[in-house]
Amino acid sequence: MKFTVTLKKENGTEEKRVVEATSRFDVYAQMEKEALTVVSLTEGGGGFGMPSWLNIKLTSGIKTEERITFAKNLSAMLGAGLTLSRALSVIERQAGGKGLKEIVVMLQERVKKGDAFHEALAEHPKVFSPLFIAMTKAGEESGTLADALKVVARQMDRSFTLQKKIKGAMIYPCIILFAIVVIGILMMIYVVPTLASTFKELGAKLPQATQTVIAISDFMSSHVLLVFGMLIGFTAGFIWFSKTKFGSNAILAVALRIPVIGTLVRETFSARAARALSSLLASGVEMLSAIAITEEIVGDNRFGKVVGESGVRVKKGDALSAAYIEHPKLYPVFFGEMISVGEETGQVSGMLAQVAEYYENDVEEGTKDLSTIIEPILMLFIGAFVGVFAISMISPIYSLSSQI
Repeated sequence: MKFTVTLKKENGTEEKRVVEATSRFDVYAQMEKEALTVVSLTEGGGGFGMPSWLNIKLTSGIKTEERITFAKNLSAMLGAGLTLSRALSVIERQAGGKGLKEIVVMLQERVKKGDAFHEALAEHPKVFSPLFIAMTKAGEESGTLADALKVVARQMDRSFTLQKKIKGAMIYPCIILFAIVVIGILMMIYVVPTLASTFKELGAKLPQATQTVIAISDFMSSHVLLVFGMLIGFTAGFIWFSKTKFGSNAILAVALRIPVIGTLVRETFSARAARALSSLLASGVEMLSAIAITEEIVGDNRFGKVVGESGVRVKKGDALSAAYIEHPKLYPVFFGEMISVGEETGQVSGMLAQVAEYYENDVEEGTKDLSTIIEPILMLFIGAFVGVFAISMISPIYSLSSQI
């Protein structure tokens, strides 16, 4: 099998060559013997190839499902008695995605050299989260790597399932709203001008609402490309705004004030914080480190700041629950009180796991209820939109018929 490899020499210069090997791992082994560093490696060699500037990756990372499967399979094989190096070799052969194969090969290389597994994972921060790395480190140090990876897989699976349910609940209303906007624009461009010309020919006296609709229609009809450009620009701008720190915090602040949705947001963040902190503490990660990692997982927002504040309070000798109890508008009272009970009984990790499960189940039920609540609201919104349009365009027709 041929591989095209870009290599870096000891003097810093780069060289490109085609290497014959049985696997990617063999390529790394061959290059190591020659004291060369592999910069990039792709399957195939010789013949015609696309220019490097056209070799664009459409995806930036590995799917969450692949990471979960990776953790589950690695845990199972280590639990069955396989060495880490052999388990990684099996995963490399089984991996379906090209990206995961490359990562696993690099992990194998580091493990073969005698490096710690968590250090190898740390070289790929976009693939493996701080929680994944921290729990792997704790598992290596305690000799329970298989158990630690099983906990990681469970935590990632629960978190991913929760995200899917929330996204699934929001897809329906988003599609409906988008459809209403598009249909409204099309009616303004193609339907209203026809009615407007009819009214003009008949000399009908138009009410203010009708005049406003026709004025908007005239603008849209004269600037079709501008209107669709504005729609696309607004959508892209909103997505960009939502990904900025200020934008995400602003959207979060608005969401917290909306009935039902605000409760779901609080419970989602509570479940995320509880699950992460519980998993880290159960794996033997030191309290302050676990809090710092949990803060990063929760995010740079008001919920994450409360987690960070709890770390500062713990440093001072206060209880972990103190910061959460003082912020009942963000973390529900039940959250802080359960941590307090866990501290009294010495079962903080176990209590946090129960809290996480409680809120995960609550969010799951809440997303089902959300769909039920959103449907009538959308129907009212659609009815109001159609009603305003109908009254604006039909009232002149009634006026004309009464004059006949």
